[in-house]
Amino acid sequence: MRKTWLIFSQAVTVAVAVLFVVATLKPEWVQRRAGVVAPNIVSLPATQALPVALPSGGAAISYSAAAKRASPAVVSITASKAPARNPRSDDPFFQFFFGDRARQSQQEPQVGLGSGVIVSSEGYLLTNNHVIDGADDIEVMLADGRQARAKVVGTDPESDVAVLKIELDRLPAIAFGDADQLQVGDVVLAIGNPFGVGQTVTSGIVSALGRNQLGINTFENFIQTDAAINPGNSGGALVDAAGNLLGINTAIYSRTGGSLGIGFAIPVSTARQVLEGLIKDGRVTRGWIGVEPRDLTPEIAQTLNLPIKQGVLITGVVQSGPAAAGGLRPGDVVVKIAGKPVLNTPQLLNAVAALKPKEVAVIGVQRGETALDVNVTVVQRPPRAVAQR
Repeated sequence: MRKTWLIFSQAVTVAVAVLFVVATLKPEWVQRRAGVVAPNIVSLPATQALPVALPSGGAAISYSAAAKRASPAVVSITASKAPARNPRSDDPFFQFFFGDRARQSQQEPQVGLGSGVIVSSEGYLLTNNHVIDGADDIEVMLADGRQARAKVVGTDPESDVAVLKIELDRLPAIAFGDADQLQVGDVVLAIGNPFGVGQTVTSGIVSALGRNQLGINTFENFIQTDAAINPGNSGGALVDAAGNLLGINTAIYSRTGGSLGIGFAIPVSTARQVLEGLIKDGRVTRGWIGVEPRDLTPEIAQTLNLPIKQGVLITGVVQSGPAAAGGLRPGDVVVKIAGKPVLNTPQLLNAVAALKPKEVAVIGVQRGETALDVNVTVVQRPPRAVAQR
């Protein structure tokens, strides 16, 4: 009996050892017998990116179709400004010391480079006002190599949008997209002429929406993107993955002058409003009520014993202006305009600007502990000097 038990123990020990070796060296044999198929796991080196899911058919993701659709409508702009004349240039003493150098410096025009977008087959272009501001001569070069001199239809410094017109046949026009449907994370392409090297397409995503209080324009509602935008891209196109125009690239955040991954574009909805106003009326129609606003801070709200913490404090009202006539007072806090919440000064400016002159707007205000509605008849926004960009 003892001999039989010893043989059995040795057999079990050998079987367990064999099973351990098989499970270590050929685990799939054990799993298949158990009715389980081992997953196909591939280890990636630490420096290798994870594979991206590809569309059906196995073709690599490409935005070439969007680039081909939009690129023909994006142009390069060269804006030349006549040199300023030195008031002492006729002074013989000045000419004696500076001679030809002074004359040559006066003969060299100032040249700026930028981009633009053809939005109509009739030759209308959108670009930034700062690209062509003060220019005496504007040359436009198309992607197909054609050149034309552009005339200024109109400018809107408060939104930094300008409209140009060229006279050429068979002009490609970009399709307008819907910037109101944009979401953070959407893929976008920036097309322009950075550093004057020629048309360039960069890609990225929408990294933020509704950026304001940047001190760039009076009316700010920027699309923020990480697509590389550099000097010369100003006035170029920001398009979606289908090649539709979403915005006009206008500025970058940079400490060096180069792209740091934060660029700003004017939404196409704003640019289109300016375009239509300048072509039809020669000016942009915006609403105005005549108030001096500032953001309501928690400290101010506490000082004034207000039951709210967000809104726009009215610090001044133009005498005999629409707001004064409607009953708005200094110290009121605007919380709504035409039913839409207002949380800061840029939102108030944009909301009022969107109102039509002669329209009666219902403005919700907080006056002390009392909430009330004030009816204000909107008027046309008067021309206003804009701080140098």
